[in-house]
Amino acid sequence: MAAVVQEFIGLPSPLAPRAGPGGHPCQGVYHRPAGTRPSTAFIATHYNVDFAEHYLAEYLARRGYGFLGWNTRFRGAEAYFVLDHALAEIGVGVRWLREVAGAERVVLLGNSGGGSLMAAYQSQAVEPNVTPSGARAAHAIAELPGADLYVSLAAHPGRPDVFTAWMDPSVRDEADPLSVDPALDPFDPAHGPPFSPEFQCRYREAQWARNERITDWALRRLDELRGTRAADQLFHTPRTWADLRMIDPSIEPSERPARHCYRGDPLAANYGVFGVGAQSTLRTWLSMWSLRTSQCRAAPHLARITLPALVVHARADTGVYESDARAIFDALASSDRELHLLSGDHYFTEPAGARDAVADLIADWVAARGG
Repeated sequence: MAAVVQEFIGLPSPLAPRAGPGGHPCQGVYHRPAGTRPSTAFIATHYNVDFAEHYLAEYLARRGYGFLGWNTRFRGAEAYFVLDHALAEIGVGVRWLREVAGAERVVLLGNSGGGSLMAAYQSQAVEPNVTPSGARAAHAIAELPGADLYVSLAAHPGRPDVFTAWMDPSVRDEADPLSVDPALDPFDPAHGPPFSPEFQCRYREAQWARNERITDWALRRLDELRGTRAADQLFHTPRTWADLRMIDPSIEPSERPARHCYRGDPLAANYGVFGVGAQSTLRTWLSMWSLRTSQCRAAPHLARITLPALVVHARADTGVYESDARAIFDALASSDRELHLLSGDHYFTEPAGARDAVADLIADWVAARGG
């Protein structure tokens, strides 16, 4: 396979200045086969995870494609994420691919949380619908360059959805990470596993209710801050590793290991300090995590995607499930769409050869569509 050239790309944002020490708001690494100028290129971006050296970049570059692992200024800064700003900065990367790298076809690779983010990007590009946070942002996302193909890889149906499915509804007091409602405690052996259908139903309803309570509080708190010296504030959301599927392998059985989440044992992770959405501002909560107000839910955006679309699910994933992949597939408006279930964990680190298998699948699918 071809040798791979890597080029660091740093570009300005239409909505944020260059940092004092010199860093550009938009940064990434462009991978391409040595001695070529690929006519088809991928771009992968996440809400906050650094995708500059994405694990598939070299695999797809060796198969003849360009790959821009792209970061908005929210890389490593999840607590401050705002959707419209992120979309504007993804647009910077797409324009660079077309105008500088010479890509005639652009493939949006929506991996993990990036699935819903890239769906929102394409949705806004074809039918502007995202509520802007201000006049400058409205201008920045008014005419985003669209893509040609869409790939959903080990992705979930949106940050509000996955966050709510993972959160522990037994939290009684958001300020006390040890507070527990015994009737909802997922780690009390009296409840399971296995968890009864009645407990599962009650648990899911309570998870939804917890998300709504935090949204109510965030909206109320923003009203209270109006006219004060503060326009926003940070807060913590404890215990977000408690999806019953992480504890009970009989719920949506798959190839995943039992009692496992992305941070290992769910009990230890749930009471630890490293959690998805552990810290956010009021405005970030409303923009990214709230079931009621966030526009980071994939379904409405997928309904605007008519591009050829590929959905790939990892059967051993411990945080994204087959039902998520099928929901994404069903929500797409594409007439040309495929769903594939592959052996592998969330990032296809296992089994041996899993990354080659997923790279072959994606490369062959793109090639069959003229790429």
